[in-house]
Amino acid sequence: MAHRILLLSSSTVSGGGYLDYAEPELRDFLGRARKVSFVPYALHEQENYTARVRARLAPMGFEIERLPRDPSAAEILANAEAIFIGGGNTFRLLKTLYDLDLVGVIRSRVAAGVPYVGSSAGSNVAGPTIRTTNDMPIVEPPTFDSLNLLPFQINPHYLDPERASTHMGETREERIQQFLEENDTPVLGLREGAWARVEDERCTLGGASGARWFRRGAVPEEVVSGATFASPSEAWRRSTGD
Repeated sequence: MAHRILLLSSSTVSGGGYLDYAEPELRDFLGRARKVSFVPYALHEQENYTARVRARLAPMGFEIERLPRDPSAAEILANAEAIFIGGGNTFRLLKTLYDLDLVGVIRSRVAAGVPYVGSSAGSNVAGPTIRTTNDMPIVEPPTFDSLNLLPFQINPHYLDPERASTHMGETREERIQQFLEENDTPVLGLREGAWARVEDERCTLGGASGARWFRRGAVPEEVVSGATFASPSEAWRRSTGD
């Protein structure tokens, strides 16, 4: 069965509430799934985080079950109708997934067709590694290898270079290009308000803000909402085929 994956760049965009911008897409993507296993491991305070998610998704008809930080998490995932991994610190998230031996469990569930939703850090860990996260390494996971649900990396909250900025550090684009100097895996820079949806063996970009596509040895490509591709080696194209 094909993977079903929805990756949000962020949970909130300026001027809106939590997950407001993505509500129509979430409803459509999750479809008939009612019970959603929520993975709050990217934040330290997990009960309040779960309460926020529950308050937002319950009116949409979804039952939220928080994964505890103990061995029972694997059993909950085994019976989940959908998986949602929220944002926070990517290093803390990945370390906890390894500490609880959940990486393989999540991979197998998604391979079986269980819908996967990620936001920010939850989107980061869907790629082959977390090497393109924006986060500080506050803890050390055993490896940077992550869920490997996708053949490309995610960089959420992607920011375009500001020409008038006086900041002297590297831009986000420069940092991604540095990653590609050492790695051959493409990177999708998702601006806030954008998402990537993988279904029927195709990846489609959605949302209002677009994205940037980075490949080793190639000029970065602007990707607009509605564009799609079947593999990372294929150029993005409009879903209408024109």
